[in-house]
Amino acid sequence: MTQVTSHPASMATSSPVSASIAATELRPWGAFTILEEGRGYKIKRIEVKPGHRLSLQMHHHRSEHWIVLSGTARVLCDGQELTLYNNQSTYVPQCTQHRLENPGVIPLVLIEVQNGDYLGEDDIVRFQDDYNRQPNSSVAS
Repeated sequence: MTQVTSHPASMATSSPVSASIAATELRPWGAFTILEEGRGYKIKRIEVKPGHRLSLQMHHHRSEHWIVLSGTARVLCDGQELTLYNNQSTYVPQCTQHRLENPGVIPLVLIEVQNGDYLGEDDIVRFQDDYNRQPNSSVAS
């Protein structure tokens, strides 16, 4: 037997749920888009141009998981270098120096999942930067 539930008339006339459209932020090395954000996590799509790399950096309040969707990622994490390809991933613990680089000839596309108590773009300490940005600037990676 199928049960049918009726909804009050007020529900039918209530305003629709607002959908947010993800905005892409451009950087000298490529771009990132915040796909989803919630308490204690943030999910980004990151694209790194061929031959470019992000700052050598660390974060006090968050860890990061990177999953490669396409291209080649050269990752420096706590002094260890590794190369990742499509469908491979790595973990960057909080307070760990790290850098992401695209040594390939096509754009590197990856998903970054951040976890932590504070996920603001200003939680960054830069140790080295190819684009001469400030060591503790509030601009993302």
